[in-house]
Amino acid sequence: MKKFFYFLMTAALLSACEPAKKQSYNIDSVASPKGTEVFRPDWENMAANYQFPEWFMDGKFGIFIHWGPYAVPAFDSEWYARNMYQKGHKAYEHHINTWGPQDKFGYKDFIPLFKAEKFNAEEWAALFKKSGAKYVVPVAEHHDGFSMYDSDLNEWNAVKMGPKRDIVGLLKAAVEKEGLVFGLSTHRAENAWFFNGGLKFPSDVQDTTITLYGRRYDERKYTEDFAREWLTRVYELIDKYEPQLIWFDWTVNDPVLMPYFNKFMAYYYNNALDWGKNVAVNTKQGYPTNVQVWDVERGKSGKMMRFPWQTDTSVGKRSWSYIDGEENKSAEQIVHDLIDIVSKNGNLLLNIGPRADGTITAEQQEVLLAIGKWLEVNGEAIYGTRCWKKFGEGNTEPTQGSFTDNEASAYTASDLRFTTKGNDLYAISLNWSDSDVLIKSLDKQAVADAKIIDVKLLGSDEKIKWQQTDEGLKVFFPKNKPGKYAYAFKISFDKPVGAHLPSEAVNEVMKYG
Repeated sequence: MKKFFYFLMTAALLSACEPAKKQSYNIDSVASPKGTEVFRPDWENMAANYQFPEWFMDGKFGIFIHWGPYAVPAFDSEWYARNMYQKGHKAYEHHINTWGPQDKFGYKDFIPLFKAEKFNAEEWAALFKKSGAKYVVPVAEHHDGFSMYDSDLNEWNAVKMGPKRDIVGLLKAAVEKEGLVFGLSTHRAENAWFFNGGLKFPSDVQDTTITLYGRRYDERKYTEDFAREWLTRVYELIDKYEPQLIWFDWTVNDPVLMPYFNKFMAYYYNNALDWGKNVAVNTKQGYPTNVQVWDVERGKSGKMMRFPWQTDTSVGKRSWSYIDGEENKSAEQIVHDLIDIVSKNGNLLLNIGPRADGTITAEQQEVLLAIGKWLEVNGEAIYGTRCWKKFGEGNTEPTQGSFTDNEASAYTASDLRFTTKGNDLYAISLNWSDSDVLIKSLDKQAVADAKIIDVKLLGSDEKIKWQQTDEGLKVFFPKNKPGKYAYAFKISFDKPVGAHLPSEAVNEVMKYG
């Protein structure tokens, strides 16, 4: 009876929804609404004109948010919307046993249950500020096709249904009020094929009037018609919300989508000139690393990179969205990953998954606050820093590559990461020692043209003993720990030691994928 009532609620909601007003966008032009057309949709032009944002290179740490109707079932992962229609998948069986057959209760029927009744954008933004994050990136639309914003092009949106509020707009206002940079992500490209499993057995996906389920393509291939639709949706996000970062998932490197993606970048960059702001685009594969930010999912680069890059990962190990029984990473592991990433010219975009009602779990809040507490003490060695001539030293081999970061590395005090700012070099030890650590990279020959003036440990008032030898710089830990997880020695020189392109960096322009 309960499920039948939910079905009736959905039917009534759909009948009450009027067709969305279709806004007109000229996607054949890359000029901004004001006529600015410095950028054109070719990589050579973009490379000549694009500058990576200082706010991005200085900020280092951002928050990602996966939140949508998939938080209602809270099972398996944010791909529940697809997997509930995949015969043989555990989400398929779970759905039938919990909610009923897919032709009686489909994914669309979760939307009336996605009420977000406890959502408070100001509380979220305050938490993100306390975490030490400098930018925030909510998912504007995931693969499921439900827009978390006020869309004129998609009637399946959070203003008309579910929360009945412009979630993205509210977050933008709250985030910017806290002095943080606002970005967003769109996964619209993946919607084209995301629900195709529902065509193989009786399900509501076979009702083609339900536009939430997209094109229902059999394969992960795209058409020109869909590419134009996709580009129109992205233009809408740019015009409505003026995000300073837009993040994309992996299929935007498809050969059909790529020319349209280049148009998007040109349009976005031209608009940013009108806004007087520098912006960033994140992709995983297929695009040059000098015209946008290369992003690594749930993993890290093993090398220092010439151009700014980013890791996107989640506090949760199993899912990007809220699920029951999630296992979360420790704050220590995330802090270590942040340090390693920053030493290699990267940023960390860390995801949280709120519950359907709009609350963030106590455990995930605790992780964020612990990261913030570490950054309160050691942020000087992270924010606004740049790479040194090498990213670090030590015997512990960290993980590298996509989908490798669920397991924490067991670092020792001799595992060090370097960052620089002005005349200061920060040597961050990834564990504590009751004695000393030898920084081999700072032997007399390595820094023969600069003189060490002083050594301090961030967060400690104790005088630090140190001795520079032919083997390296021996630094003695103080008696008392100034915090947890990692310890940043500030080594001050009489001149800058890092104001150059790191020789160890990967210097070529790379296209991943």
